[in-house]
Amino acid sequence: MAHTVKRYWKVLLLLVVLGLAGYFSLNALLYCENKNTIGLLKNSSASFNGYSLFTTNKETYLIDNCGRVVNKWSSDYKPGHSVYLLEDGSILRTCEVPNNSFDNGGLGGRIERKDWNDKLIWEFSYSDSLVSQHHDIYPMPNGNILLLALTLKSKEEALEAGRKADNLPDGQLYNEQILEIHPTPNGADVEWEWNAWDHLVQDISTSKNNYGSVSKNPQLLNINYLGLSSGKANWIHFNSISYNPDLDEILLCSRQLNEIYIIDHSTSTLEAASHKGGLRGKGGDILYRWGNPDAYDKGSKKDQQLFGPHAPYWIPKDYKDGGKIMIFNNGVGRDTLYYSIDIIDPPGSGYGDYYIIKDSGVYGPDKPSYTYRDKEHPRDFFSLILSNAQRLPNGNTLISEGTNGRFFEIDPEEHIVWEYINPDTPKGILSQGDPEPTGSNVFRIHRYPPDYKAFKNKDLTPKGPIEKDPYEECCNIHDGSFTFW
Repeated sequence: MAHTVKRYWKVLLLLVVLGLAGYFSLNALLYCENKNTIGLLKNSSASFNGYSLFTTNKETYLIDNCGRVVNKWSSDYKPGHSVYLLEDGSILRTCEVPNNSFDNGGLGGRIERKDWNDKLIWEFSYSDSLVSQHHDIYPMPNGNILLLALTLKSKEEALEAGRKADNLPDGQLYNEQILEIHPTPNGADVEWEWNAWDHLVQDISTSKNNYGSVSKNPQLLNINYLGLSSGKANWIHFNSISYNPDLDEILLCSRQLNEIYIIDHSTSTLEAASHKGGLRGKGGDILYRWGNPDAYDKGSKKDQQLFGPHAPYWIPKDYKDGGKIMIFNNGVGRDTLYYSIDIIDPPGSGYGDYYIIKDSGVYGPDKPSYTYRDKEHPRDFFSLILSNAQRLPNGNTLISEGTNGRFFEIDPEEHIVWEYINPDTPKGILSQGDPEPTGSNVFRIHRYPPDYKAFKNKDLTPKGPIEKDPYEECCNIHDGSFTFW
């Protein structure tokens, strides 16, 4: 009997201890969520554990799920805009350099590679009075790099290409260019090139070589479609580039024309400037486009589905929705301003197949297969520029509101399981407790899993949060999950 009573009290004591532990843990969680205003705001064991990379101002940070810095790289240049962590632990970063020839947001002009210890190991400049790298690059599996660039076209060249004279308020136009470069000790060699200027159509002047029906040539860009540009020189504004090695195809995004495009990379440079050649037989013409049928005379404003979009990419094949395309749809020009995360599955886009255009002449699908937005407060969900979304290995989605410097992760049921506010602002590093910043812009965030090759034999000891006066006791990482403590 005495033994039974003693065991009873032990069990009761254990329950009391566990209850108190739960009580204090819950109160710690509520304290941290209510107290924190920047840096780490929210977390859950449902978050995908990893390391998140982003660039802000002249710094590139790699943070853990507690918002603690595990590595940092510094530059003499502002971002221009993208950054990638390579498998050897180095970063590939774009840089903004002055160029008075181009009036274009996202201007870069320089690429630099820094090792894990922040040592510059390679640099390349593509910026002069006629050209400039901008926005994005993409590291390819073969070690080469795809980069977006602008090239300047004079008024005479624009008119010869069929641009309406009334639509040249700047007296010039920008051509969008893609270069594939091979890094060398002294810079880079260009191994492949594509130019949008080789794939234009217009129905104004019959004397021009590119005269034709816009609606019957959806594989070409209508040089007189203005979109968001108001006729300015920056009339296309590609803001991202992605590559699919299985398809050997490139995915592009035009903010001004409210569309995404896929082109064939299997062409030679000569074929890329033509309408024939490559695995798809279409040279450098557009294989697929989506988001705004009005841009190729197959719809109107009511048919538009993309609004100033950013950062489309192919979801990895072995992830949830693998092989589909995820897009950050900024919402610029919607009747109600809000952004959404859209996923589309291009018809006929199976590996090795051709993209299918409907009998109506419009590229499908009719609508996204999935859309995420704030249904209760849509107006609070808006980012005019920048931003991205990334599908994570566990099916969650990591989202960056670029103009707010806010990152958050949702699970498949759309619950927010992780949230973070960038504390590194143009005015300096904020302290915990300061109000949420404005203008704390971040182009893109990307989370890497703990077993990513870049982290092998690297020191990942946390060095503390970015913000000043942090509440570090709020967070612990346990067995790959992420919880407040």
